[in-house]
Amino acid sequence: MAINNTEMLRLIDSISRDRNVDKESLFSDIEQAMVSAARKHYNALDTDEFVSEVDRLTGQIRVWRGDEEIDLADLGRIPAQTAKQVMIQRFREDERASIYNEFIDRVGELTTGMAQRYEGGSLVVSIGRAEGFMPRSEQIPGEQHQPGERVRCLILDVRDAGNQVKIVLSRGDEMFIRRLFEIEVPEVAERIIEVKAMAREPGHRTKIAVSSIDSKVDAVGACVGVRGSRIKNIVDELGGEKIDIVRWNESSQILIQNSLKPAEVVEISLCFELGRATVVVNEDQLSLAIGKRGQNVRLAARLTKWDVDILTPAEFTKSLDILETCLKTIEGLEAEQIDKLAALGVISVFDVEEVGAAYLEETLALDEEMAEKILETSSARAKTVAEEQAKEKEDAERTRQQQEKELASMPGEAQAASVLGEILPGGGSGSIVDMLESRQAESAGQEPGQETTDENAGADESVAEDNQGDDSQAQADGEAEQATEVEAEVEAGVDTEADKQTSTETT
Repeated sequence: MAINNTEMLRLIDSISRDRNVDKESLFSDIEQAMVSAARKHYNALDTDEFVSEVDRLTGQIRVWRGDEEIDLADLGRIPAQTAKQVMIQRFREDERASIYNEFIDRVGELTTGMAQRYEGGSLVVSIGRAEGFMPRSEQIPGEQHQPGERVRCLILDVRDAGNQVKIVLSRGDEMFIRRLFEIEVPEVAERIIEVKAMAREPGHRTKIAVSSIDSKVDAVGACVGVRGSRIKNIVDELGGEKIDIVRWNESSQILIQNSLKPAEVVEISLCFELGRATVVVNEDQLSLAIGKRGQNVRLAARLTKWDVDILTPAEFTKSLDILETCLKTIEGLEAEQIDKLAALGVISVFDVEEVGAAYLEETLALDEEMAEKILETSSARAKTVAEEQAKEKEDAERTRQQQEKELASMPGEAQAASVLGEILPGGGSGSIVDMLESRQAESAGQEPGQETTDENAGADESVAEDNQGDDSQAQADGEAEQATEVEAEVEAGVDTEADKQTSTETT
C-alpha cells in the first residue's frame, strides 16, 4: 500500500526553510524511519532486506521487504511510534549539523546577540537560531548583562559536543579588540593600517601596536580619530577600559620605549640570549614605567615579546659595578671582554649565571676552562648578592613594621603630624603643629603667636567662673575641628597627586 501525503511535503518544505536543513536530508530521514518501523514489525535483525522510498513530488511512501511491498496500514501502532522517534532524532541531528556548519565558518567574527540568563557564572546569549555561552574567563571583569540586553561579542570557538553544538563567545579575548578596530577604523579594515601586536588585561588596559603601509596615513592618529571620536566608541563598548595605541617599530629598543610611554626612558640594554630588556628610567619616572600593580611593564613585555626589567640609574650602575669587580678578579680576562659582555646585555652576575659557559665560550672566544671559571666565580658572587638583598629586604620590612607600631601608639594629632608632615612642603611634625596653632589664632581673631588678652579683666569674677566651663569646651571643639580640616586638606592634596599620576599614565 502506498500513501500519498501532500501535507507532509509542505511540512518538509517548512522545516527545511526555518531550520536551514537540506530537504534531501529530511527525505532520507523519513525513509530511514520507515525502514526502522518495518524491521520492528517483523522483529528482523537485518535492515538490508528492507527498502523504503519517498516520492519527492507526491510524498508517496513505499516500503519493500525483498521483492515484496509492505502494506503500511498493517505495521501497527508500535512500529509507527518507532518511526516517529527515529524521524525526530534524525531531524535534530540534521539541525545540529546545520548549526555547526553555519557557525564553524564564522569563528573569529563579531556578532550581536540577546542576553538570556546566567548559568553557573556563564552568560547564555541568543544568537540567531542558536544559543552561545560566554564563560566567566571570557567575560570582562565587573561587567553584568541583564536579560534582554543586546550584547556584542566574538565567536571564539564552535564545538560539536555530541547531542548539542556549543558556541563559545568572548568579550575578553584580544581578537575582540581587533574586530572593534576594524569596525571603527576603516583603514584597519582595508589593511592600510596593520595591527602588529596586542596585549590586554580585560577590563583594565590594552596596548595595541599599529603601523601604516601608506606614508601619508598616520597610524596612531587614524586610530584615535578626530578629537578621539574613534577610540571613544571602542572604549565605550568596553565599559571604560583604557587603550594605549603604540607606534610600531622594527627596532626592539624603540618599540620597548614606545610601549612604556608615558614614562621617559633613559637607556635600554638588550640581551638576545635571555630575551631580556633592561630599561633604565629616572627615579621620578619609575612608578610611571611600572604602572599600577606592575600593569604597564607587564603589558609592555607581552606586547614586545621581551622580558622587561625596570631599573633606576643607581641600580643599573651598581649591577654593572658588581659584575666588573667580580670579573676583574679572574686572571686572563681582559677589560675589553668584560665591556663586550655588558654590551651584549649581560649586566649582572645573575645574567652570567643564566647564559651559561657555552655562551661565554662563543661570544668571548674563551676556552672551556676559562668559561667555567667565570661561571663559577659569578655564581659564588650571585649567591652573596642574593643574601645581601634578602637581608636588606628583611631590614626594610622590620623598619616598616616598627614605624607602623610607633605610629599606632601615637595620639591622634601626633599621628597626623608624623604621617602627613612628610607630604607637606617643608614638613616635619613641626609644620603641622605650626599650622594648627596658626588656625587657632586666626579663629580667635589674632595674629599667629599673639598671646590672648582679657579685655574684660575687671569683669565680675562670678560671670567668668560661670563661663569658664563653656569656653574650655568650645576651645577643645574648635581645636578638634581645625585638626580635622587640616587633615582633610592634606588628604585632598594627596588624592590630587594620585589623580595626576593616574591621568599621566593614561594615553
